[in-house]
Amino acid sequence: MSEERHSPLAIHSTGVEDPHALLQRQQIIQRSKVTAGIVMLVLLLGGARTVFSQSQKMDQLKSDIQTRGQIYVKTQVILTKEAAPTIALPGSLQGYVQSPIYARVPGYVKRWHKDIGSRVKKGEVLAELETPETDEQLTQAIATRQQAAASLELAKSTEARWIALRAKDAVSQQEVDEKRSNSTQAMANLASAEANMQRLKQLSNFKSLTSPTDGVITRRNVDTGDLVDAGAGGGIARALFVVTQTDPLRLYVNVPQTYAQQVKGGQKVTVTQTELPGKKFEGELARTAASIDPLTRSMQVEISLANKEGILMPGAYVQVNLPLKVKASLTVPNNALIIRGQGIKVAVVDAEKRVKMQAITLGRNLGEQVEVLTGLTDGLRVVLNPPDALNEGDVVNFNPDPPKTDAENKDKPAAQKDKP
Repeated sequence: MSEERHSPLAIHSTGVEDPHALLQRQQIIQRSKVTAGIVMLVLLLGGARTVFSQSQKMDQLKSDIQTRGQIYVKTQVILTKEAAPTIALPGSLQGYVQSPIYARVPGYVKRWHKDIGSRVKKGEVLAELETPETDEQLTQAIATRQQAAASLELAKSTEARWIALRAKDAVSQQEVDEKRSNSTQAMANLASAEANMQRLKQLSNFKSLTSPTDGVITRRNVDTGDLVDAGAGGGIARALFVVTQTDPLRLYVNVPQTYAQQVKGGQKVTVTQTELPGKKFEGELARTAASIDPLTRSMQVEISLANKEGILMPGAYVQVNLPLKVKASLTVPNNALIIRGQGIKVAVVDAEKRVKMQAITLGRNLGEQVEVLTGLTDGLRVVLNPPDALNEGDVVNFNPDPPKTDAENKDKPAAQKDKP
């Protein structure tokens, strides 16, 4: 069969192939190898990139785990300080002299001259009373005194006549003694009538109510025509006026037993009032009770406070800052205390940033700070606001202390400037 007949039947000839077709086949094979090599290279690069990325992620994850596992805390270095602590105590102002004025005699208010807020001088008339009953009693007492005087005069003349008759032996001694006794009784009756008259005259002087001291009228409880009773007995009678001396003022506060030994007369104190921001008033501790009240375990002290400008008002609620003795003490902030079942402790951080739970003994509470008696030494670093998960031996991180300024170094004691 010839080549012409093989071609339609798609049967290749067994003869020698065409060089051009062979070259084409070799090129195709070579291209396939290159393409396969490129694909393998791309796959290898992709795998290497994936492995490298996974390795980086694992390193980052390990770093994150380490970072999150660390404990960050805020710390403070504690130092012994010489300070004069103060305690704040509440109190109410009151006038140095506070005089309620009552009626001494019963009657009616004729007129009043001073109202609340009026400043008065000692002896100034505040009100006048009408006392008809006392006036009538005084008139009666004067008449009784005149009657007693007349009876005494008659008794004395009778005694003199009977003494003369006795000298002539015209009457008995018994009768003379009786006349002498009548004279003595008449003299006593006159003295009684005189005393009663003087008493009523003194009561009549109380028709005018006067101020017993310089001060301010802080209360007026009567008006014209009011019926008033005498005295203040039994709580029935009411005070017609109240006069208060506002300069100086008096202030009583109760000092706890813990600080009682550190309070002495003559100490200067500072008084503040919430309604007067920015204003401070200097007072002086006038005297102490020198004893502890067994019910409140406190000592009462009296403070004298000048009030020349009249800014402070009696009855106002104030705060007294009472300074105590200067004392060198080691203190820690209240937020450094750890209160657990084993007692009170603080978390101390050593040079290797390792935590040690240190038991301490507390002294006085100074407000934001508390005194430490035993357990700590100067220069230790304690943890502030320690987390509940903080335990013995934990390693912590903290920010280093900022560098001290020149002003802070100047205020710092010489012994503490050299400390690291």
